[in-house]
Formats: sequence, C-alpha cells, structure tokens
Amino acid sequence: MSSRRALKAAQAIREVVSTAILLELKDPRVSDVTVTMVEVSGDLRNAKVYVSIMGDETRQQLCLHGLRSSTGYLQKRVGNRIDTRYTPRLKFVLDKGARNAMEVTRILKEVLPPEDEEADEVPEAAPGVTVAPDVQAVPDPDHD
Repeated sequence: MSSRRALKAAQAIREVVSTAILLELKDPRVSDVTVTMVEVSGDLRNAKVYVSIMGDETRQQLCLHGLRSSTGYLQKRVGNRIDTRYTPRLKFVLDKGARNAMEVTRILKEVLPPEDEEADEVPEAAPGVTVAPDVQAVPDPDHD
C-alpha cells in the first residue's frame, strides 16, 4: 500500500513532468505525449512515469528515446519541486491503456450490431400506456 507521502510525491512528479514536457522541452522528438500516471517506490528513490504517445510504433519509440534523453533535466525540475532527501530517478514507460481501449472499441464495433438498427426498433407499449417520442413509457391518464 502506498503511503500518503508517496501518493503526494507521485502527483507532484506528474504535474512537474507533464508541464515541463508540454512547455519547456525543445526536443523535436518529444511531442503528442500525455503523462497518464506516476508510480513512486516506498523509499521515494524511483518513479515510473507512464506516458501515452500518439502515433505508430516507430514514432512512439523515437519519442520515448527523446524522453529518456531528457531525464536529467526533468529530474532536476522534480528535485526543485519536491522536498525529499533524494530526487527520484525517473523511468519512462509506455502506457498501452489508450491503445488497448481503442482496440477493444474496434472489436466491439465488429461484434455488436450498429446503433442505427437498434434506434429503428421501437418497443410496443402495454395497453393503457402511451409511448412518448423520447421512448419512455408514460401512463395514459384517459385509460384506467
């Protein structure tokens, strides 16, 4: 279980690294990057920075290489922000969560029927119930 201090350090690292990547890094290899999560070890000496990178596999590897080249600069920025005995060593890891979510969505679109067919099917109303245009069953006040 992570301590409160480790969670606060992880949040601070995430803020500093994502801001620095967005506004301060001048490396042309580093673009279209989102810092999704940071995991900090219990002793606050190591931090895994999970990043999501848009683009194909080659583009992602190139961007990761650029991030790893900028590790020293980013660690210095983190060290200025958090007050710990040791500045955490940053390790950048590619977060495949977004890619996996897109793959699941693609598979679901293939398996499930299109939404247009479902919208055309209007359920039949029970006797004494009028179906409103927004397809909600509303009791008919004229019928007992």
